Amino acid sequence: MKKIQIAGRSIGYDFPPYIIAELSANHNGKLETALRIIEEAKNSGADAVKLQTYKPDTITLKSNSEEFRIHGGLWNGRTLYDLYEEAHMPWEWHAPLFEYARKLGITIFSSPFDHTAVDLLEDLNAPAYKIASFEAVDLPLIKYVASTGKPMIISTGMADAEEIQEAIDAASAGGCKELAILHCVSGYPAPAEDYNLRTIPDMMGRFGLVTGLSDHTLDNTTAIASVAMGASIIEKHFTLDRCGGGPDDSFSLEPAELAALCRGAKTAWLASGKVNYARTSSELGNVKFRRSLYFVKQMNAGDTITFETVRSVRPGFGLPPKFLDKILGRKVKFDISVNTAVSMDLID
Repeated sequence: MKKIQIAGRSIGYDFPPYIIAELSANHNGKLETALRIIEEAKNSGADAVKLQTYKPDTITLKSNSEEFRIHGGLWNGRTLYDLYEEAHMPWEWHAPLFEYARKLGITIFSSPFDHTAVDLLEDLNAPAYKIASFEAVDLPLIKYVASTGKPMIISTGMADAEEIQEAIDAASAGGCKELAILHCVSGYPAPAEDYNLRTIPDMMGRFGLVTGLSDHTLDNTTAIASVAMGASIIEKHFTLDRCGGGPDDSFSLEPAELAALCRGAKTAWLASGKVNYARTSSELGNVKFRRSLYFVKQMNAGDTITFETVRSVRPGFGLPPKFLDKILGRKVKFDISVNTAVSMDLID
């Protein structure tokens, strides 16, 4: 199975799921809040915290025209520029956030949205890069990120199979050697029924890459279920307070929920295991409680075994019930007391 490595952590089907806490806009304009989110992500058991690196001028244009205005949904009525002005992570915060994460021992990286963002993150020695779903069609950006030689994760929300392949090809052409893709539904929030998690094993087979899930549902069920479908990476938006009033707070996990996701995803991975028809260690001691054949009447040497003299019962110290037809009509060699386990040593 394929794998990638981020900051020394192996990620792939044969390893516990890699949990990314997406800080996004949940700093709500305060560096102190962003620092606390990183600390809580570490305390909750996440493997990494992820930022988004853009300025409103690097992601959109300052325009009030209808083309640049959001209609419907969580941010109804706002212009793109206004939304991103509020939501963006100030670039001067990146260095202290990277420093603090490294001090705590949690991996930190980011989604860049243009070349200047990549350059900033390279100066900070980011260990990996994430391409957001809306940028999965920006092939020049993907190639530029790939040219860093760092591991990449591409989110595939809204992208069809052809567009996903184009993004993969662009990353490869740019020099990326370690690439993962995330199944994603770019709704905020997204209903679980839109996720079609059976797409994950298909993506694994179709594209041959480490595959995960970027989850925008409101609880952990979809994310944990995806692990059983083969997801190796789980990304979830993370906040200190879902009622904090920021652009992304309402569809983000709080600390206790992130901790539950980290535990649940690992349990789901452990439970998925491998194809196995052998008895497991927890079953070995219980084999004796399976059904087997027992004499239920007093037998004298030379008596014939009939349906009335043997039964299939628990425990399992006698012959398995599948041998019933083979012993009916045969004679016993010895006197046998009631409730004796049937064995071939007792039968002519």
